[in-house]
Amino acid sequence: MAAHEGNRTYDAVIVGGGHNGLVAAAYLARAGRSVLVLERLDHTGGAAVSTRPFAGVDARLSRYSYLVSLLPRKILRDLGLEFRLGTRTISSYTPVERDGRPAGLLVGGGEQRTREAFARLTGSDREYEAWQRFYGMTGRVAERVFPTLTEPLPTRDELRRRVDDEEAWRTLFEDPIGVAIEDRFADDLVRGVVLTDALIGTFADAHDPALPQNRCFLYHVIGGGTGDWDVPVGGMGALTDALAGAARAAGAVIATGHEAVRVETDGTTAEITYRTPDGEGVATARHVLVNASPQALAELTGGTSPEPAEGAQLKVNMLLKRLPRLRDASVDPREAFAGTFHIAEGYRQLATAHAQAASGELPTAPPSEIYCHSLTDPTILGPDLVEQGYQTLTLFGLHAPARLFDRDNDAVREELLKSTLAQLDAHLAEPLADCLATDADGRPCIEAKTPLDLERDLRLPGGNIFHRALSWPYAQEGTGRWGVETGHANVLLCGAGAVRGGGVSGVPGHNAAMAVLEATGE
Repeated sequence: MAAHEGNRTYDAVIVGGGHNGLVAAAYLARAGRSVLVLERLDHTGGAAVSTRPFAGVDARLSRYSYLVSLLPRKILRDLGLEFRLGTRTISSYTPVERDGRPAGLLVGGGEQRTREAFARLTGSDREYEAWQRFYGMTGRVAERVFPTLTEPLPTRDELRRRVDDEEAWRTLFEDPIGVAIEDRFADDLVRGVVLTDALIGTFADAHDPALPQNRCFLYHVIGGGTGDWDVPVGGMGALTDALAGAARAAGAVIATGHEAVRVETDGTTAEITYRTPDGEGVATARHVLVNASPQALAELTGGTSPEPAEGAQLKVNMLLKRLPRLRDASVDPREAFAGTFHIAEGYRQLATAHAQAASGELPTAPPSEIYCHSLTDPTILGPDLVEQGYQTLTLFGLHAPARLFDRDNDAVREELLKSTLAQLDAHLAEPLADCLATDADGRPCIEAKTPLDLERDLRLPGGNIFHRALSWPYAQEGTGRWGVETGHANVLLCGAGAVRGGGVSGVPGHNAAMAVLEATGE
């Protein structure tokens, strides 16, 4: 913990020490501004942290957020961060039973290998060629849209001109993504694999006319200008530790155990009241950057709180003694789990799961995706665990809206976890339970988090991992120049709820810092 000097005036006070707040702190401090970060917990990082969740086990897992795509390399370069990303050679593996036999679709390992995998599954080259055309289109959109995320917000027409492809614009920005998937692909499994990127943390149907699924899909395919999802070497905490180090090195004061409870501003100067175990204090600032949800912003400033956007995911962390063998013996588990391992994510299965959850029932075949961090980055495990062949598994369950857990969070969590793992077991040659490691107390190394758990632990409204529904990356009424502006001239929202927020990106933190520097003449 860094002690805060009471009653000092800062150029900027940042409320919340998550990754976006730390990005903003580092940029502003490097520009010579005096910066104070107030973090209520005893550590920084927010949802982008690494922890050892299993008693007596030397495994440091990315507990909440776990992969990186939207973090611009520009931010890493600008801040001189010593942080590496590991690349995955396998994109995904999706097991399925066809004609009574175990099969699957492995995407990755080279173009020829992927083409052959499509042909084995579907009987021809048609689906692979459609896949190539579709992701060629999204790749071109990514190249054009991703650089705009760290620029002032373009208008809708300006972004459309930047995309410069009317078919791509209609496919991604105007028609429900289900239209394109059904027009371009015939195989149910292939359709499902494409659709999953539209549903991460987003409870929606493929044909929802409000297009939340399209906005989610867009953010999942534009990252880095390529759409690739990379592994944070050392775990997600390595990123936020590096950001905190960069901010401190530039002169920012980071005060943990300091919870901001009120922000009062006349538009020019703000007073931030904070609480510590020793009592209350006040800091004065020219600008306040709120690295928290829009609801928290409203509570701090006395504004009207927006309705929370419902979270819809089950996050499960596991440590295994070994990777399980697959029923599809043609695939090495070390490849299948290195990318995204899709479970119960056929196109019809996803639609059924959504309909069941929307009616208030747990999906009978809960969809999920799994990956093994330690295959790409064994540094998160102690040397003894690596030598013994231990591996991590991260599972992200879809279509698990917070409303399902209201009646009894603990009981429903266990019920959903059991049925989710049963869907995985159906494709394994041995039960997953036989592969789970045990902690120092003899308990299986597995933990699950529901939206209600995330709301309690991280103050995510409704347990929504994006703080609120994702926005289009262009200006709309009231969004301001950078997408971080609020109703107060010197109070900015730099959390995931900003326009172009969501995911581990640092983009709202960068943009809020740019807005401050622009306003103060730099």
